[in-house]
Amino acid sequence: MADQHVLGVISDTHGIIRPEALVALAGVERILHAGDVGGPEVLAALAKVAPVVAVRGNNDAGPWARRLQQTETFTIVGVRILMLHDVKELAVDPAAAGVAAVVAGHSHRPAVEERGDVLFFNPGSAGPRRFKLPVAVGRLYVSAGAVRGEVVQLG
Repeated sequence: MADQHVLGVISDTHGIIRPEALVALAGVERILHAGDVGGPEVLAALAKVAPVVAVRGNNDAGPWARRLQQTETFTIVGVRILMLHDVKELAVDPAAAGVAAVVAGHSHRPAVEERGDVLFFNPGSAGPRRFKLPVAVGRLYVSAGAVRGEVVQLG
């Protein structure tokens, strides 16, 4: 579909940039990092793939992390997307705010869930494996008036 925009989504890297994550994100027009980045080198590596929008996670500290906001909201082809690290800290009603998708990380659990007209998307963790949870990234497919999410498990 010519009017479809593909965004890469990654979270909870905790300072690790996996080569297979970079491969899975290749070709996206923008990368969204939903926090717990772990260091500026992660953002620099991702920026070689596509422009990056990142939010600060609960483990992101120090001078480099101060430039990251707690939340980011942007619109692409009329679809409003809100990003934050922990969905439990969501301070607005996304539907009332005109948000079509909420992107969050923190739990390390991949999730694609529609709540009413709002997509709640968590790509899972692309950092250290936690318990038996998969290592994953995600993709958002955005077209005028619609957004759809996909979790991509890594190796």
